[in-house]
Amino acid sequence: MKEQPAQVRWERRTQRPLLALAVLFALAYAVPIVVSPASRSLTDACAAVEWVVWGAFAVDYLVRLFLAEDRRRFVRRHWLDLCAVVLPLLQPLRLLRLVSTLLLVQRRARMASQIRLTTYVAGAVVGLLMFGSLAVLSVERESADGNIRTLGDAVWWSFTTMTTVGYGDHAPTTGLGRVIAVGLMLSGIALLGVVTANIAAWFIARFEKDDVEERRQTEAIRLLTDEVRALRAEVTALRERPLRS
Repeated sequence: MKEQPAQVRWERRTQRPLLALAVLFALAYAVPIVVSPASRSLTDACAAVEWVVWGAFAVDYLVRLFLAEDRRRFVRRHWLDLCAVVLPLLQPLRLLRLVSTLLLVQRRARMASQIRLTTYVAGAVVGLLMFGSLAVLSVERESADGNIRTLGDAVWWSFTTMTTVGYGDHAPTTGLGRVIAVGLMLSGIALLGVVTANIAAWFIARFEKDDVEERRQTEAIRLLTDEVRALRAEVTALRERPLRS
């Protein structure tokens, strides 16, 4: 058996630990927002966890770059990973760490052959709904003109935004909140397209499978009919042979 490249072995070994760290990041991001007002020590601890998780993904990128056979090609093919690693260094905002970590988790999850598309889409929907709600709540709760002040309001707004319903009863009023809204809208449209395409592909595959089975059964019936005809011809020939003799 051909030995797999070192980069592939590293990606397989680190995939589950990195996904576990991503879950830890989600908890660290959510706790200071849900527990309001959060103490200074709790906020600092959660921020430290976020930076540690981001750092783990940054180290993972550097190791994969080091193990790559063609590093220039690796950078060209994984430019989004590089942007996600560099993004939080440009400005120390929690939202940038959130976006970069989500991008890195998404890129690593795509490498897992055992993760099916339906599971991936479902996870992406839940993740965007949760992080979108937390992100908009964190920036809109303290706004004087804001009307998204509870987690329930934020979840309801995220759900109506992702599904492109948009009742308008809740809406962001800050600039950063509107940026989050734009990202959630585009993500929701993209995910709806993926879900629709996945359902259509399932029906097409099902119809093709039924069509193949039907053709197989038709061919089997045809072969069986030919055999019956051949047997009848042989029986008729055997019956006529004594009469001729």
